[in-house]
Amino acid sequence: MHFMKKIFLLLAAACVTLSAAADEGMWMLPYLQKMNAKDMKARGCKLSAEEIYSMNNSSLKDAIVVDVGGTTTDLGVIQNGFPRESSVAVTIGGVRTNFRMPDVISIGLGGGSIVRVKPDGSVTVGPDSVGYEITKKALVFGGDVMTATDIAVRLGMVELGDKTKAAGIPQEVADKAMDAIRALVEDSVDAMKVSNADVDLILVGGGSIILPEKIHGAAAVLKPEHFGCANAIGSAISKVSGTYEKLMNYDELPREQSLEK
Repeated sequence: MHFMKKIFLLLAAACVTLSAAADEGMWMLPYLQKMNAKDMKARGCKLSAEEIYSMNNSSLKDAIVVDVGGTTTDLGVIQNGFPRESSVAVTIGGVRTNFRMPDVISIGLGGGSIVRVKPDGSVTVGPDSVGYEITKKALVFGGDVMTATDIAVRLGMVELGDKTKAAGIPQEVADKAMDAIRALVEDSVDAMKVSNADVDLILVGGGSIILPEKIHGAAAVLKPEHFGCANAIGSAISKVSGTYEKLMNYDELPREQSLEK
């Protein structure tokens, strides 16, 4: 045991882990007009800095953001105006990473989620979806697949496509489907909360049209202007960053030269 400990200490002394990181995060919102508006406009942003962030309007510093797309729903927490970081390893594409990442969970719920009625009368929503083919396969667009979007149209939550094509969905089926959607979101919100206190929810993404206005555990459910292009706005004000680590052997390369690498 003493010998193995000695070998370990020698190896640790001979190696060092070097780390480098680029400037990261996002542009400071109060300074968008002064520092970034011109650059954002040159890159194709159609919104003014005032439309993205205004000091004259109210804002939320603590909330859960619910981003609904066509296939999945992602939930993240905003604390003191910044995304809460994950304290555990984050899996990306099946690979565990140890990078700084926002604390986000994803569920199989989106505007294209397929709605099924089981023989016992129960109704399921997702996790599979018609995805980008929603404009071809959803009932309201002339298709033959009942989706979460069709349910929202049937319940009068949104005007989209041809609502007469969703009129054939029985009221009971639509209600059960919406209950299933609500349950999926409520369970995910509970998983993100650190206490039993109600929190504000911010709904973004084009698929958020399928979510109900009342969600258990939410102090308020808010849908900001331009909610459908929130991802594009986030990309516009974000900074590209990167982190890498490299193991150096001082026996092969002296410390000073290793640091220069």
